[in-house]
Amino acid sequence: MGRLATGGTAAFLAIGGFLFGYDSGIISSTIVQPYFVEYMGKPTSSETGGIVSSFTGGAILGALSVAWLPDIYGRRIAVFIGAVISTIGCTLQGSEIATSEDRGKLSGLLQWMLSWGFFVAQWLGYGCFKVNGDFQWRFPLSFQVVPGLIIGAGIWFLQESPRWLIEKDRHEEAQAVLGKLHGNGSNQQFLELEYREIRDTIVAEKTLAEPTWRSLLKKPSWRKRLALGCGVQAFGQLSGINVINYYGNVIYEILGIDTSTSLMIVGISGALSIIYCTVGLYALDRFGRVKPLIISAAGCGLSLLVNSVLSQYYVAKDTPSSNGNALRAMVAMNFVFSLFFTFTGIISWVYPAEIFPIEIRAKGNSLSTLTNWCLNLIFAQCAPIALKKMGFKFFYFFFAFNVVATLCYSFLYPETKGKTLEQMDELFGDQLVPHALEDPEGAAAAMEEKFQNVSHIDNV
Repeated sequence: MGRLATGGTAAFLAIGGFLFGYDSGIISSTIVQPYFVEYMGKPTSSETGGIVSSFTGGAILGALSVAWLPDIYGRRIAVFIGAVISTIGCTLQGSEIATSEDRGKLSGLLQWMLSWGFFVAQWLGYGCFKVNGDFQWRFPLSFQVVPGLIIGAGIWFLQESPRWLIEKDRHEEAQAVLGKLHGNGSNQQFLELEYREIRDTIVAEKTLAEPTWRSLLKKPSWRKRLALGCGVQAFGQLSGINVINYYGNVIYEILGIDTSTSLMIVGISGALSIIYCTVGLYALDRFGRVKPLIISAAGCGLSLLVNSVLSQYYVAKDTPSSNGNALRAMVAMNFVFSLFFTFTGIISWVYPAEIFPIEIRAKGNSLSTLTNWCLNLIFAQCAPIALKKMGFKFFYFFFAFNVVATLCYSFLYPETKGKTLEQMDELFGDQLVPHALEDPEGAAAAMEEKFQNVSHIDNV
């Protein structure tokens, strides 16, 4: 029953991913809809970048707000506000309610639902292309309100994060939530040890650590976590994914493909992304985080390299070749890129949400997400200009960063598979107390010796 409740909660929170994916996808089809162009006038490359980047600019403000909203008001309130404005709080909540065995796939549901959102956006855009009139672009843009309303109404029926409750000294509520989320009727000892591990770590961190912005950069282990969290989010953008997502139809126009066909191609790619993500979620907790990231970055880089090389021979001065096989190969490489990006897309949200300790988890996730959106804003604004001036040669830039990402994942990123959120301190060398799930007696002795005031909190 507990796993069902946890899975249901994570699935509901992943609606935020659907909204994110829909927002990202609908703008790419909208900017090429004939009635949108007629109503707005044919936008220049820089104006097109401004239209698309306005979405990411707003998301930057949302990312900044997550630095303090979840800590003060709780994860549910943050998600509710995010349902009105954006979707940032969902991954944070999802990671904190899941067990270590399920955390990867449950947190990764955000990317899976993002793929569904992108899929719906592209096919809705394709269907509306057949409609004459302003409905062609007004309705797809208006539909964005639906998932936001669902999240805003349903979030009140979910459980609050047990870690946040313990941090706020609401221990009885936290134990009750853990029982609902992880209990199965016969694992009371596990629930008690899990509660103790979370409580002990939070008490130690609150006593010995100072969760300020300055300490986030001053403490070496926290600084390393921040660099890794921001890095994986940055490499997600530097892979080139959102240039392809936002401007896929513009790219296909360079290849001489008409609007209707390009909308269909992007829609098919979106459908395949759902299949890729489904397989990726299944594999995530089997193969870990780091190995899939390495394969993902290497595959993305190579597929972009192939397209860039092909463009030198078959797309000259924005004039596509009559060689249909070559052009089909370039379209196919975008599908291959989407396949390899799957793990980066999933793990770029999972990894930052699990490596930060509770005291700085909101701040760390905020800065990691901020990194994503700042780069997103830059590429959204600059990509149409670069595509117009450079064509597919623009993707040599992303190929280079995918190479850098492959090397960084190989040598700098520790594997987090199978670790509870509290056990992450073992990876970063800042463990304060033994973990109750691994060493119950050692944890109890350490807490009694170092933090004598813990006995009044709970005597499990």
